[in-house]
Amino acid sequence: MKLSGIVFDVDGTLAETEEFHRRAFNLTFSRRKMNWYWSKRDYKKLLFVTGGHERMEHYQSLATPRKNHFSKEYKIGVLSRGYKRKSKGFILASKIDDANSIGDEPFQYYSKFKNISVAVDKKRRRGINKLIEHGVNLIILDDAFQHRKVIPTYSLLLSDYSNLYFNDYLLPRGSLRESKKGSKRADSIVITKCPENFSQSDKNYLIDRVKLSPNQNIFFSKIKYSEELYSSSDTLNIMKLSNKKVNVVTGIVNSEVLLSFLEDNNITVEHFKYPDHFDYKEKDIIKFRDNITITTEKDYSKLRKFNIENLYYLPISVDISEEKIFIETIRDRII
Repeated sequence: MKLSGIVFDVDGTLAETEEFHRRAFNLTFSRRKMNWYWSKRDYKKLLFVTGGHERMEHYQSLATPRKNHFSKEYKIGVLSRGYKRKSKGFILASKIDDANSIGDEPFQYYSKFKNISVAVDKKRRRGINKLIEHGVNLIILDDAFQHRKVIPTYSLLLSDYSNLYFNDYLLPRGSLRESKKGSKRADSIVITKCPENFSQSDKNYLIDRVKLSPNQNIFFSKIKYSEELYSSSDTLNIMKLSNKKVNVVTGIVNSEVLLSFLEDNNITVEHFKYPDHFDYKEKDIIKFRDNITITTEKDYSKLRKFNIENLYYLPISVDISEEKIFIETIRDRII
């Protein structure tokens, strides 16, 4: 065969292709269910490293200490009761499981974090012993603050900034399962979903309201949204949806942070709001499948089985103020 020409892969000579490379990397990370995402800012720094394979090795060397604080020292397991799952007993999550068998949140953990074990069991003590039998030596209990049959080494109390526990009331008037005095059992309190413009004076005000005990710490966290939306086969930059109308489907307690983020990006939202842990049916899907649909990672774990065209999820991460101190306070206790 006679060659008509040869094209050398020299980026930037014929066309600027690095943005397409970045998106291809992120799409591959998503399909491989890796907890990685390269923003434009990240990728710009990574371009100083020559070669895609070398870039990934360099990024891993930077990301692992920050994102996997204990995974090199411990075999980590997460134990949940598996709220609203359609199964019973102890289950160690595997490839055959889904949101029905282990619950939506445990399935989200299993899908997103490949370096940990995820299990469900309504009986926490039994579940802990089963995980230990599987070689786990650091166990994170999900939603177990009121579970008094297990005494944790370290206890975290999370409180949503939009519904702070010290302003709340006991059920049925409010959403508290026990008295506010129970907060004194926590080793650290984390105020979650703080706004972007959260100032030091705002922190000081909340610290004063919380009234920490001498042995307690307080931390503040924010949700950080990805610049890219992901489907089962594609990615979509959020800027491409500017001045467009999309459907947003959520089955979580608080959707306001997500809605505000989308609206701040000039996206018109039609919100289909469902109760937390909602079990979607075909009759629900018909209501919103006619347009680009954005959902949460948690809801995507249940919606993807319906093969909805143009269904995307928006990945999130969490930024914790004084993260190094936060990690060290836990490390000091468990070592």
